[in-house]
Amino acid sequence: MLSYDGTDYHGWQVQPSARTVQGLLLDVARRRFGAETRIVGASRTDAGVHALRQAASLTTAARISSLGLRGALNADLPRDIRILDVREAPPGFNARRAATGKRYAYLIDNGPVAAPLLERYAWHIPQRLDVEAMRRALVALRGRHDFGAFCAAPGREKDQVCVVRALHVIRRKERLAVLLSADRYLHHMARNIVGSAVAVGRGAQATDWLGAVRESGDRTRAGATAPARGLALVRVLYPH
Repeated sequence: MLSYDGTDYHGWQVQPSARTVQGLLLDVARRRFGAETRIVGASRTDAGVHALRQAASLTTAARISSLGLRGALNADLPRDIRILDVREAPPGFNARRAATGKRYAYLIDNGPVAAPLLERYAWHIPQRLDVEAMRRALVALRGRHDFGAFCAAPGREKDQVCVVRALHVIRRKERLAVLLSADRYLHHMARNIVGSAVAVGRGAQATDWLGAVRESGDRTRAGATAPARGLALVRVLYPH
C-alpha cells in the first residue's frame, strides 16, 4: 500500500519519456532488488491525481522481510511517494485484477478566496454551490449503467458498463467533498461526473439533467472535466 502526491507526476502508469509514480517506483525497486522485479498497480491514476491508499503488487526474487522492503523503498523514494504498508501476498496475486472496486474523493474549495494550502489538492470554485441539488442529480448515476457519456475517449473502452455503488456530497463550511465508489471507472469518468455535478450546483443545469446525459451516451452533453488536482484515490477494495 502506498500514498502519493500526484502533482509532479504524469500519472501512475509507466511512460517512455515522462515521470510517473510506477516508473519511479520500479526504478528504485530494480536497483534494490534486481532487474526482474515487477510492479502492478490497482488503479492507473491520471496525471496530477493523488492517492491516499493505492495498492500495488511487487514481485521479486530477493529475500527480504515486509518491514525491510518498506524501509528500503522509502529510503530511496522522494518524499511525495511513501510506502505505507507491505504484506506478503499469495503466489500469482495481481493488485489490479484482484480488486473488486475503488473509492475516490474529490475536494472542492468553495470559499470566496482560494485557500493557499489547498491549491495542490482542491478545485477552487468561489460561487457557492447548491449541495442539495447536486445530491438529487447524482441519484440518477447510482447503480449499473452505461457510463459512455462520462468517458473522455468514446470507444476506448469496449465495455462501458460500470456499477456505481455510492455517490455522496458532503459540505463542511467552505469545503465540499464528492465521494465516489464503483466497481470500475472509465477514462476520466470520476472527474467528468464531478464536473457535471458542479454544473448542477451552479444552477446551470436542472437536477434531472444528469439522468438524461447518462441515457444519451453522448460525452459532448456532459459537463466539463474537473481538474485533476482535486481527485484522490482513497481505497482499493478486495474480497475479504
